[in-house]
Amino acid sequence: MRHFAQTHATPSDMPVYLTLAAVTMIWGGTFVAGRFLAGSLSPLFAASLRFLLASAALLGFLWLARVPLARPTPRQWLQLTLLGFFGIFFYNLCFFYGLHYINASRASLIVALNPAVIGLASWLLFKERLGRLKVGGIALCMAGASLVIVSRNPQLLAATADAWMGDLLILGCVLGWGVYSLFSRGLNQALGPVQTVTYSILIGTLMLWTLAALRGELSWTTLIGLGAPQWLSLLYLGVLGSALAYIGYYDGIRKIGATRSGVFIALNPLTAVILGALLLGEQLTLAMCLGGALILWGIYLCNKPLAPGAKKRIL
Repeated sequence: MRHFAQTHATPSDMPVYLTLAAVTMIWGGTFVAGRFLAGSLSPLFAASLRFLLASAALLGFLWLARVPLARPTPRQWLQLTLLGFFGIFFYNLCFFYGLHYINASRASLIVALNPAVIGLASWLLFKERLGRLKVGGIALCMAGASLVIVSRNPQLLAATADAWMGDLLILGCVLGWGVYSLFSRGLNQALGPVQTVTYSILIGTLMLWTLAALRGELSWTTLIGLGAPQWLSLLYLGVLGSALAYIGYYDGIRKIGATRSGVFIALNPLTAVILGALLLGEQLTLAMCLGGALILWGIYLCNKPLAPGAKKRIL
């Protein structure tokens, strides 16, 4: 019965859907902010600063809420280290170095593979039931995201000489995020999303700063020379795009599972297009609208409640 409750939609899941939609909308802007920082900071230093700010925000939140840090068991420390390495350290090295080789649109096209990777891995590793609706929904999300991104920037398909390196690095983001999404199940239940995210980010931040120090990339002169736009980008990445968004995402995984939470990532490019139209006056094309419709349809199919007869077969 527990498996059923975490796998199929109920009316009470609506707050979770709204939270995940907000999270992925925030993440839609991280590619732009990351690309903006690419010319100002080294990739490793940018990632280190991002998660130092995220760590400070999380610890400040726990302090204000008077929530003490949990005491993980040795096994939980090992799991948290795994999450910190893949979800924070490895992911962000791939993210910032990848954006040095390719633009944000091309990167987001590759990241659109996330729902498929998470769904397939859930099926292979945890025997999570996919079914035709979920597979079809994931495929629609990927197709819709691809259509939105390519319609907005057709030139991204014309690869430069170094684009393969950027593509490979952003594929590393997909791998890292898959691990971060799938191997948090036990910790999310035992420690809760806030504690799990806080510890994994603290561990990942320590890894990033250690490597940055060993490579001599902690340039205080560069830090002092940053302007207001760069600091705003870092605050957006650290506080909104990391601390708050990661908690919302992990809370979604805890309540409805990794596959159903992962499909909301397809909203990232759609959000970028809508914001571009509202704030920058960019034109919305028919292809973009069609892609957005496919994304929303795919998310609905992945989260559609089963018919009563199907419920009985699972129970």
